[in-house]
Amino acid sequence: MSNFQYINVLSRNSIGYINLNRPKVLNALSRSMVREIVNALEYFDQNDEIKVIIMSGEGRAFAAGADIDEMAEDDPVRFELLNQFKDWDRIALIKKPIIGAVHGFTLGGGFELALCCDILFAAENAQFGFPEIKLGVMPGAGGTQRLTKLMGKTKALEWLWLGEPMSAKEALHYGVVNRLVAPEILLEETVRFAEKIAMQPPLSLRLIKEAVQKAVDYSLYEGMQFERKNFYLLFSSQDQKEGMKAFIEKRKPNFEGK
Repeated sequence: MSNFQYINVLSRNSIGYINLNRPKVLNALSRSMVREIVNALEYFDQNDEIKVIIMSGEGRAFAAGADIDEMAEDDPVRFELLNQFKDWDRIALIKKPIIGAVHGFTLGGGFELALCCDILFAAENAQFGFPEIKLGVMPGAGGTQRLTKLMGKTKALEWLWLGEPMSAKEALHYGVVNRLVAPEILLEETVRFAEKIAMQPPLSLRLIKEAVQKAVDYSLYEGMQFERKNFYLLFSSQDQKEGMKAFIEKRKPNFEGK
């Protein structure tokens, strides 16, 4: 892909890479930048050659927040006319695995973007947080909802009310991130993990992600019914036949996403 102003996009070995690239402003998320990120996500989601997407940030931060200069003079009517979070809502529709590789400041809108990832690898120097309260506002792109589902009500309120930074170790403790790694090997370790995921059958990856997302919102019974339908559906795939045949024949399966 080309014609991106605020991000770098490339693909290699079944992995799509999105690198936030406004380092002079710590990758502050403008509306145009968010739109570019989502367009790249959707492009990779529709590309059969891509199995996994990795998102990272250039420079000293993953993303230090929203572009405050862009929002300072906004009002409710302008937000409504712009449909301020329409591009953010599109991220939830991405079917393929999204793995975040975050370092440095991951704050405000940057933290919300990180929480949109399915798996998070964090450098030991990463700092997370929602400082919006110190600006007289609050998260608006899903931060209160996603953080609460990860941490629970009381801990989420503590971080959201105080607006203080959360260390990488604290984020790991509370289940916000999956793994901590040294900053110098962050991308290397994330790619190694992504390559393992990319070897799995694509339809299974997609339907597992879908079922897990439903588990967050559904009751246990409703979630189990949804899971069961996806389980049945996979038995119509060629990958299911190949996977079980390979198991019986004691060989490595060749999954094609069909």
